[in-house]
Amino acid sequence: MNALKALIQRYQLASVLLLTLLLAVVLPLSLDIFRLNLVGKYLTYAFVAIGLVMLWGYGGVLSLGQGVFFGLGGYAMAMFLKLEASDPESTKIQSTPGIPDFMDWNQLTELPSFWLPFKSLPFSLAAVIVVPTLLAWIVSFAMFKRRVGGVYFAIITQAVALILTVLIIGQQGYTGGVNGMTDLKTLLGWDTRTDSAKYILYYVCVALLVASILLCRWIQTSKLGTLLLAMRDKEDRVRFSGYDVANFRIFAFCLAAALSGIGGAMFTLQVGFMSPSFVGIVPSIEMVIFAAVGGRMSLVGAVYGALLVNAGKTLFSENFPDAWLFLMAALFIGVTMFFPMGLAGVWSDKIVPWWNARRAQRTATPTPVAPVASKASASEAAHADPAPLPTGITGQSA
Repeated sequence: MNALKALIQRYQLASVLLLTLLLAVVLPLSLDIFRLNLVGKYLTYAFVAIGLVMLWGYGGVLSLGQGVFFGLGGYAMAMFLKLEASDPESTKIQSTPGIPDFMDWNQLTELPSFWLPFKSLPFSLAAVIVVPTLLAWIVSFAMFKRRVGGVYFAIITQAVALILTVLIIGQQGYTGGVNGMTDLKTLLGWDTRTDSAKYILYYVCVALLVASILLCRWIQTSKLGTLLLAMRDKEDRVRFSGYDVANFRIFAFCLAAALSGIGGAMFTLQVGFMSPSFVGIVPSIEMVIFAAVGGRMSLVGAVYGALLVNAGKTLFSENFPDAWLFLMAALFIGVTMFFPMGLAGVWSDKIVPWWNARRAQRTATPTPVAPVASKASASEAAHADPAPLPTGITGQSA
């Protein structure tokens, strides 16, 4: 028991346990399947947010192109699902049965060679992580080895997001174009549109998210996490100590890309489509806002930030369709101005000190003071007759 308590304190797992309880018990019991599916969609963005905590909060590198890796992971999963939905029996009305419908519309007569490996689920699952990580390694190696960082790196990641968006839209016959890949219904014959499937996919998403948080928390408490913080604050000192700063930044960028790819794959499974609208500059900036609202130094705070911003977007758009963009802008500006460290900063700087002070006030009990006798009472007590002794002691009978 003491070992478990020490483990929780060392890795600060109390907030993770509370988040797990909220996501795995409270929300499924209090929300209907439609709203719970929306929460599952929001949680896919949380993968990107916790990756940005490691990259931006701990590594000091701001990326404005994380939508690229989210989209690559989503497209890798969508390609497998689309091939499964494009079997010859389901596409027999097409000019060329057995290929996705958008390829038939664009007059392709056979499946492109780079699509063939995505008929395998293990390959597709590996591609969800490997493809985003490989692109992140190429971009970061080229930039960080030349000591390109700061605002220049942020602009470069925006350019990558724009290039990939144009590429996906332009290659409509191979990617589905601006409409993306739709009508994704089954996974190995399992209908993902049923209520039971939505519950299962939601819990899979929660489990992967909690595992990702624990992995990142372990990295933060290790020597690698300490070096990431030192690199962020005193880069030259870390370099003069003999460490290659570029390698640490490459690792942080690749880790964030891999987590984003997992989020994109879970998004495709739960929502049932993937399009270039999740790859461009605007969604990438929104993903940074998730981390900023939750707290760029807090893994759990980033999850709450993703939930709050997306829930606010849904709430405002449903109830105030003409003004919801202004309300979202007010939310972002207000949080940035008044809570620069996000929700996690409010918790650690305001709520926790107030709660500790209140607990200390309750537990502090005043020392009881004995009543002081007056001089008259003391004099009367001194001259009073002594109490009679028991008969057995005096030797006299009653």
